[in-house]
Amino acid sequence: MLDRIDHVGIACRDLDATIAFYESVFDLRVFSREVVQEQGVREAMLAVSQAPGGASWIQLLEPLHADTPVGKFLARRGEGIHHIGYGVSDIAGELARIAGQGVRLIDARPRHGSMGASVAFLHPADLGGVLTELVQVPRA
Repeated sequence: MLDRIDHVGIACRDLDATIAFYESVFDLRVFSREVVQEQGVREAMLAVSQAPGGASWIQLLEPLHADTPVGKFLARRGEGIHHIGYGVSDIAGELARIAGQGVRLIDARPRHGSMGASVAFLHPADLGGVLTELVQVPRA
């Protein structure tokens, strides 16, 4: 089952300007920056909280190219919430359980995600239009 809201993914056109905005308005700090070629994004993870159940983040996403999923999202909808990520303790088990409920999986198997996590996306058409990501953080 879902443990927590891990992060909110926000699509932006200019990662550096958006980071500066979140730092100045919300006093958040960048914890991690990565280029994820597989997903076609530059990203920054800004820590919102470090609660005992796990951290929660704002994930800022800038497309590397216009033809990437985030690039297409920006062209259609503009900047804003791209997806919600939920923490899980057993991503493979959750994918099997959710698929058994009839929800289509974008990722049938987990893949590499931010900060070493295993991630998988669920189809938004089956979830009220919300692109949903499952996130299993690496075990310490």
